[in-house]
Amino acid sequence: MSDELSRRRFLQLGLVGAGTTRMVTRKIPRTGEELPVIGLGTWQTFDVGDGAAERSPLGSVLRTFFAAGGRLIDSSPMYGRAESVVGELLAGSPPLASPGVSPFLATKVWTSGRTRGEEQMRTSMERMRTKKMDLMQIHNLVDWRTQLGTLRAWKAAGKIRYLGVTHYQLDAFDDLESIIKKEKVDFVQLPYSIAVRKAEERLLPAAAEQGTAVIVMRPFEGGSLLRDVRGKPLPPWAAEIDCTSWAQVFLKFILGHPAVTCPIPATSKPEHIADNILAGVGRMPDEPLRRKMVQHLGL
Repeated sequence: MSDELSRRRFLQLGLVGAGTTRMVTRKIPRTGEELPVIGLGTWQTFDVGDGAAERSPLGSVLRTFFAAGGRLIDSSPMYGRAESVVGELLAGSPPLASPGVSPFLATKVWTSGRTRGEEQMRTSMERMRTKKMDLMQIHNLVDWRTQLGTLRAWKAAGKIRYLGVTHYQLDAFDDLESIIKKEKVDFVQLPYSIAVRKAEERLLPAAAEQGTAVIVMRPFEGGSLLRDVRGKPLPPWAAEIDCTSWAQVFLKFILGHPAVTCPIPATSKPEHIADNILAGVGRMPDEPLRRKMVQHLGL
């Protein structure tokens, strides 16, 4: 989908320009700051070279994302060149962000030791072209006690606005839950989808109870969910929550949980970000419909 076609689609839906409908937002519990409910991941998709053929679609992805009011872009130093690519694209001219839209930049520290952690975080901020990181997370809980002390000092000094923890493994949920309850972090990033719902048992309730914002990784299970339904028609109940694609169904299932702040599907394709963003508008499923969605898919 070209930039112009993406823009036309959003104009038709009232998402940009003179339209009044915008992406739904949810509050970051610690501060009440509003975040649009669809974010953008960069794992693999933004780890590209300098060629125009690789960079141009990513510029279109960001432009489309911002046009709908999207803000949160998540990266990590373990994602190859992704941090640098995000920073270079955002620093380009003309600006990709729409007027009035400020990117919410999130990345991670992924090393051991205070000194190496500080060096890595400074490098990440240089790569993403920001003097203040919106969210710094401890990636996969690597040396988390040391890094959490640094993050608290950096937050107090105004170098970062929020701090958080992440892990991609389900067997780390006990550790994440303990940190949420004892350390009062601002954000937690975790895997959650219609097919993998372990987070519902204790982790999401703990985040809601402690006032911790939740970023959801792997909303499509690495694409396997979308492959499983390829060619299958949408069920009648999809219209009840304003879904026109399976991607929107899977994202809206996640957003139907009140503890979730923002899923971050990663993509390098403008047509996919245009589709994903539509999960952030219209009606969301209530709990009875979420159960029906799980039952329909035999999960």
